[in-house]
Amino acid sequence: MSSKHSSALPLHLSSLRELEGLPDRQRRLLLRAGLGLSVGGSALLTACGGGDGGGSGPDAGSGGSPVGTPAKVSSFALAVLPDTQFYSRYATTDENLQFQRKYGSTPYVAQTKWIADNAASLRIPFTIHLGDVVDQQGKPLQWQVADSAMKVLESAKVPYSILAGNHDVISDVDYVDASSQAANTDAQRNLAKEPYLQAFPTTRAQQQATFGGRDPSGFHEYHVFNVDGNAFMVLSMSWRASDAAIAWARGVLAKHPTLPTILATHQLLNIAADGVSPLEVPYGLMLWDKLIRDNDQIFMTLNGHYHGGARLTKTNDFGNAVEEMVVDYQMAYMGGNGLMRLYEFDLTNNKIKVMSFSPWVTQKPTDTLNEFDVAVLSDANHQFEIAIDFKKRFARFNPTFALPASGNAPINERAKAALLTNFTEPPPSVKKAAADPADYPVVASTVAHWRFFGGADGSVVPVGQVIQDETGANPIARQPLDRGGAAQAGDLTWSNDHHYLSAAPGSVRFSNSVNSPLRMSAFATDVTAPLNGLSFSGGYTVEAFLKLPANWTAANNAWMNIMEREGRRGDVSGIDASADGDESALIFAISSLREVQWEVTPSTSGTRSPAANFSGEIVTERWIHVAIVNDPAQNSTIMYVEGAPILRNASNTNGIAFTSASDRMIIGGGVYANAPSNGFLGSIGEIRICSEPLGADKWLTARKR
Repeated sequence: MSSKHSSALPLHLSSLRELEGLPDRQRRLLLRAGLGLSVGGSALLTACGGGDGGGSGPDAGSGGSPVGTPAKVSSFALAVLPDTQFYSRYATTDENLQFQRKYGSTPYVAQTKWIADNAASLRIPFTIHLGDVVDQQGKPLQWQVADSAMKVLESAKVPYSILAGNHDVISDVDYVDASSQAANTDAQRNLAKEPYLQAFPTTRAQQQATFGGRDPSGFHEYHVFNVDGNAFMVLSMSWRASDAAIAWARGVLAKHPTLPTILATHQLLNIAADGVSPLEVPYGLMLWDKLIRDNDQIFMTLNGHYHGGARLTKTNDFGNAVEEMVVDYQMAYMGGNGLMRLYEFDLTNNKIKVMSFSPWVTQKPTDTLNEFDVAVLSDANHQFEIAIDFKKRFARFNPTFALPASGNAPINERAKAALLTNFTEPPPSVKKAAADPADYPVVASTVAHWRFFGGADGSVVPVGQVIQDETGANPIARQPLDRGGAAQAGDLTWSNDHHYLSAAPGSVRFSNSVNSPLRMSAFATDVTAPLNGLSFSGGYTVEAFLKLPANWTAANNAWMNIMEREGRRGDVSGIDASADGDESALIFAISSLREVQWEVTPSTSGTRSPAANFSGEIVTERWIHVAIVNDPAQNSTIMYVEGAPILRNASNTNGIAFTSASDRMIIGGGVYANAPSNGFLGSIGEIRICSEPLGADKWLTARKR
């Protein structure tokens, strides 16, 4: 994905509904983190639940069984691995071994080892990977991580299917309409150069006991597994299947006309702006028309790609239900925090029982756990049951489908009990609202602190309005309208709205900002402000309270700036020649995927390579607190959103370079090639900059002692 800020990672996004007041504790925690988990434009963490509530299944003691003893059923389970891309990326030395350094283990291996250890006892005959195996297909170390993780299953003789997501192929271009099939499908790829086919070639797939075959491109495969006398097929279709690949898939179905089939693909169903409802997309509709609707064998589809979880029941040409499900946890805490799924097929009770859980959370060192570490999710989009009369659903094409005698205890219940044995969920942290505007820690290392309140709610912030710096050294003023393109006076207003942990009783609202043609309102320091010439060689902490509006769109507001420093980083001595020299040396922005971006050029000597931190997707219409802490002693820069450390952090990026001590700091806008660019849309409550790394007990969200 091309972008103004080239360090961004091409994820996929959405927006979110108001979820305030829902009883599920983990949903509230994740939402409070402001880390989006559902996509279509929505929030990932927003779609997650947790805790012990919401469980379902046969009641203990029903059917005449002794109290506390679940009734026997005939069931089996499939393990499903959604997008593992960040697990592969951040377990490499390229990314400073982030998982290993903090936790001593990695989520990808934790997932596959859990499957291998429990396949027999939990009756798991097969595992399905939904693609985006790695995050950057051109990085060999990421493929090595994925290779090692999947070898755990191979060594245990647990068969699996795998497919390529958009991050796993060289040409990552989405489907738009029928004309899209002429380019960027498997048919147009140089197969000899595709890293996915080198890491997971046909010869490797052939070692699976369930392997049935691959198409000529090698990107698509099918497997047949048997359980209790019944055979099922899994048809795995990689990113952007060509017409020839779809014809191959139809041929596979025709050769196995009696097999109930699960279609696994990377992209099919999306998630709507409310964060929970299903949303159909052009590629999924194309697959429905060309592959699914007239093949009655396909009773279920699984896909990743879109962040969060949702499901949709459609009716095929034979009047039968097709259950479509999307799941992808990559934008959750720690890139997914090891979350995966177990699909229990309960043939006795005619149900598919779905459980979302993390086998990694329960093995993390106790002293690393926080309120975002939840082992089993309970939100309705992540733990649910689907009613399906298996024999009736399969009767048209497989009239001899057998319903085996009951012989095992319910699987998901046992899996959940085992996971939670000896695991205590961390309690939520106690947050206290400010008692008054002065109820926050005053820090001696503060070099600038702007608090945006004082005007009447809804009134215009006049051009030239000065916002005092609490230190007295670096006041900022609203810039002339002609510095903002088509800016109007009413585009910047006072508001009484603020984050509940901010002691400042108000904010400023930036409205109508558009990237092109430029419409931007901003504040800036004076050219003589001491802040302009600081390089922060001893570290820093930057905090901001932000709120993004529901009308934010990537088309109008991608890469909008919260704060930037004037000047071109290309003029910094020693700048890496591969960096875009027209960018600023300090970028605090919101990406095209609604992630918080912190990207700086270090002040250290030698070759200077800009490095970026990226949050997960940010929920709209909800205040968040962002803290960026640079600690030279740890050689790290860590971003926190609502107190939760994000995964995609930078290292070896100490201090902040500048080109001239007269280059001003801009709030609510930025520069590109030193010209005004990409104004902020939304609300800003406070911004504070300190010249040392601070712990959370000294942040603006803490209370005065």
